[in-house]
Amino acid sequence: METIAQRYRRRADAVVRLVAGVDPARWAGPSPCAAWTARAGVDHLVMMHGARLGPLGRAPSPAPAVADDPLAAIASAVGDVTAVLDDPVLAATTCTSPAGTMTAARQIDEVLSDDLVVHAWDLARATGQDDVMDPDDVARLWASTTAIPTEVMATFRTPGAFGPGIEVYGPEVVVPEDARLQDRLLGLLGRDPRWVPAIR
Repeated sequence: METIAQRYRRRADAVVRLVAGVDPARWAGPSPCAAWTARAGVDHLVMMHGARLGPLGRAPSPAPAVADDPLAAIASAVGDVTAVLDDPVLAATTCTSPAGTMTAARQIDEVLSDDLVVHAWDLARATGQDDVMDPDDVARLWASTTAIPTEVMATFRTPGAFGPGIEVYGPEVVVPEDARLQDRLLGLLGRDPRWVPAIR
């Protein structure tokens, strides 16, 4: 049974490997999230990592910007969050979130760690890398996402509901019921599993 820290590290390590494997020529290319380039997706992840530190009275460590060095930026952000999970006091500190009050560790698990899985697919698909998700991660996210009440999901799909420019999930993309679970999950989260970058 994975701990929260182990699950986060595994998922974060996968993202770091993807970032390291990006052909520099593809950073400015489109991603499955229409508003983002491949680089912007990594910038979002770095921002999300930083946002988990603020409620704990911590700030991101000095690091290059994603625009200058995506790999160094995401590696530093991952190091900051790993340090929180490795500190029993910080991990147990209570934080507030749109989903309610919870420990920092649980918030990292349910918000940031789950985000890593989905955005890893975004980055992999945008940059021509292996985009097959871990089956256990897919099953876990499918169970938690389908358990979200309809009215809460409607809020999650409303742009700006949690602040300017924030959109948790896009409109659902219809996927055949007999499609593999990864594709059904992506559709539920507002992504088209058939998306590929336009060939120029």
